[in-house]
Amino acid sequence: MTTTTSKDNAMNRAAIVTGGNAGIGRAIVEHLLEAGYEVISLDLRASAPGHARLRTVEVDLCDAAATREAAAEIAARHGPTTLIHNAGTIRPALLPDVAYDDLLALTNLHLAAPIALSQAMLPAMRAQHFGRLVLISSRATLGLATRTAYSATKAGMLGLVRTWALELGPLGVTANAIAPGPIQTDMFHEIVPADSPKVAQIAAGIPVGRLGQPDDIARAAMFFAAPENGFVTGQTLYVCGGTSTGSLAL
Repeated sequence: MTTTTSKDNAMNRAAIVTGGNAGIGRAIVEHLLEAGYEVISLDLRASAPGHARLRTVEVDLCDAAATREAAAEIAARHGPTTLIHNAGTIRPALLPDVAYDDLLALTNLHLAAPIALSQAMLPAMRAQHFGRLVLISSRATLGLATRTAYSATKAGMLGLVRTWALELGPLGVTANAIAPGPIQTDMFHEIVPADSPKVAQIAAGIPVGRLGQPDDIARAAMFFAAPENGFVTGQTLYVCGGTSTGSLAL
């Protein structure tokens, strides 16, 4: 049962979730809706809302100009004070094959997009003296073959939240990151097909003996987003089944 306080009721419980149509993003959207939030989902492809408190916005977050435009419109219309930046893609390549265009796209998606969205949200967060910024990074920040552009830009998120924790703490705004390990989503299965024996091999190599599920990450995101958890900021939580303690081969 979800309970609210008078402080909760005074807040604008509007949240932006990027990549909210599937996988981890969809699980986060569902948890936020269950907790009573108005949710604005940003994704490459808009989907039918399916819920009275869910709005969907179609935008390519690799396009910096389109992202800034969408951010300004959402901030003006909804005044969100919670951001969970989940949208991501991998574009794997060994070092000799890393393309500059891929690095630029992932920089826009993983770093420029949360900056633009957070900037647009600042007036509402200042007005309410409250904000929650949650960036979904990756266990790959610790190193993973074929992930040059991905791991570099996901690692940049950790610097963002540590810096924002210092800058925004006096405003009542927290900033934290979640670093998932192998999570069974469509993106995971783009790299490892669902019918591949490698799925079981990877699971066997994870200390807890299983792959993660989207809800594992959604629950962590809800912890960081909760109004009562304002004393936790600048942190990175590895939700990875223990794989952050050693190597991981995909």
